[in-house]
Amino acid sequence: MGIEAAVSQLRRGDLDALSTLIARYQNRLYRYLLRLVRQPAEAEDLFQQTWLRVAEKIQSYDPSRNFDAWLFTLARNLAFDHFRRIRSQSLDHVVGEESEGDAMVSRLANSDAGPFDRLLAHERATRLATAIENLPVTYREVLSLRFEEEMKLEEIAIVLSAPLSTVKSRLRRSLEQLREMLDAGSAEVRE
Repeated sequence: MGIEAAVSQLRRGDLDALSTLIARYQNRLYRYLLRLVRQPAEAEDLFQQTWLRVAEKIQSYDPSRNFDAWLFTLARNLAFDHFRRIRSQSLDHVVGEESEGDAMVSRLANSDAGPFDRLLAHERATRLATAIENLPVTYREVLSLRFEEEMKLEEIAIVLSAPLSTVKSRLRRSLEQLREMLDAGSAEVRE
């Protein structure tokens, strides 16, 4: 069953369609939430809250709009509500320590490569994950939506409720900061 059909069934009150949607978006949505909140338990809670919100708000969804953008907007709003409620720190605060979620993301390596290639890939993935985690949440978020969720810039603008120019600017700045961090790390290794 396609996304449109499942959404249509859910709008008619068929909660079985919710299972179809959850299965289809499970990995993408959880990964996005984990990137935002950095804690697996918090990401799981927000994941469940997002689907409860979908069930509650599905009647307000406009079928002519992009469902992915609507779903990720709901998840984002819940995550930012969580930040405001739980954390006293700024949303742009950078945390230097690696969390359990960071370790899980950095373990992604190609198993077809030889031991040396796997070691290099793991080192690169660890450096990249660390650099990404040291970015402000607004930059982590735009990178995650663009490169992990493969959303178009227009879809990201919908999720963020921001003008397209802001999305482009955040993406450019996040890539610049990421490049600077990685270049600084490479310079430290060479010295």
